[in-house]
Amino acid sequence: MELKQVIIAHKAGDPQSQAWAEKCARQLEARHCKVLMGPSGFKDNPYPVFLASATSKIDLALILGGDGTVLTAARHLAQEGIPILAVNVGGHLGFLTEPFEEFQNTEQIWERLESDRYAVQERMMLEARLFEGSRIDPQPVSDRFFCLNEMCVKPASIDRMPTSILEMEVDGEIVDQYQGDGLLVSTPTGSTCYTASANGPIIHPGMSAIAVTPICPLSLSSRPIVIPAGSVVSIWPLGDYELNTKLWTDGTLATSIWPGQWVNVSMAKRFAKFIILRESYSFYQTLREKLQWAGARIRYSNNHRN
Repeated sequence: MELKQVIIAHKAGDPQSQAWAEKCARQLEARHCKVLMGPSGFKDNPYPVFLASATSKIDLALILGGDGTVLTAARHLAQEGIPILAVNVGGHLGFLTEPFEEFQNTEQIWERLESDRYAVQERMMLEARLFEGSRIDPQPVSDRFFCLNEMCVKPASIDRMPTSILEMEVDGEIVDQYQGDGLLVSTPTGSTCYTASANGPIIHPGMSAIAVTPICPLSLSSRPIVIPAGSVVSIWPLGDYELNTKLWTDGTLATSIWPGQWVNVSMAKRFAKFIILRESYSFYQTLREKLQWAGARIRYSNNHRN
């Protein structure tokens, strides 16, 4: 990998993340690399400026923060094909990041990157778009929205907690109507986040699949479903005359859904590319550590392994 132009995004409001970002910027600039650096947070989105300011191909995006910081980066950078090195600096769970311990010798990291001593993991993303008009000739009425974790269609109101009635189609065929708090359409990466807390399935990130999970449905027969990655999920809000129903991407508000409009969700054409520094990376170890799987209350030895 060449390191001629690099993005560095640090978690907004976190002094440790900012200090490491500034240290990395100085080291990279000493290697004659152009650095674009800025904070990323709820009120800070540096990526449009980064992409507009780039004078040549961006070789790497160094993301210093937690999972939320990484999700924002993936939404903006995956479609540009920019590889992401995400490090847990100032984050909490760190499901999508490299451990901070693997990153502290930063000069060695730059040498590893320049000599291609790393792995790249591709993670599937979803895209969504709003449509209106007839089913035969639908008209797009929004930009494309992207997510690494999940698309969520659910209502939001300032003064009350409205329920939603959503009809879902898969590839043009009606699957079910859901009444409850909303509907999640998740990637394998997102299956360990909001989808898992809504009792959805956990899917290995190496798979190509989409999980659809109802949120607190009012019917016990409403169950999660896993469908092929090439499917198109269409979600129609029903009975909403107050513009409460909204589309959320990775927990961030994307747009409101007007009466008569629907959302199409499908696999994005580009994957998010994550750089892996660990030599013994294991998804199952991540599950055990991050989700604190305890196993049986009484531990048994497995003599068959000897």
